[in-house]
Amino acid sequence: MKKAKGVAESRAVISAVMMPAHANHYGSVHGGTILRLIDDVAFVVATRHARKNVVMASMDHISFDCPVNIGDIVTLRGQLSHVGHSSMDVEVEIETEKLKIGKVIKVGSAYITMVALDDEGKASGVPGLLLKTSREKLKSKEILARRKQRLSR
Repeated sequence: MKKAKGVAESRAVISAVMMPAHANHYGSVHGGTILRLIDDVAFVVATRHARKNVVMASMDHISFDCPVNIGDIVTLRGQLSHVGHSSMDVEVEIETEKLKIGKVIKVGSAYITMVALDDEGKASGVPGLLLKTSREKLKSKEILARRKQRLSR
């Protein structure tokens, strides 16, 4: 197994301008468009950590607290919160920037579990996660509680 890595080593940020093709007839962006971007940023975070093929195993939670509209810039920030043997829990924060006025609004968040795979498609071990700050340690505890709740269902 490779040496453990810090949270900062795999963080990722993805931004995209929302165009008419991303929106419904009301001018707000489809949730599915944002879900795809969540999957993209979680993929980058998990691949940076594992340096292996990764797939989404589950999405524990997602919230959309405000709409995203055509012309907005959507930014997703992803980082690891917990690592198991082959699984990696990624937290994604979503925000929108109303570009013409420069106002940034929190849209929501999502929690995704990614799993590393070997060349045969079987779960494969990943490096451990070094939790250096009190915030990183708190996020890891929160994710473990979410995982325990999810697995009890």
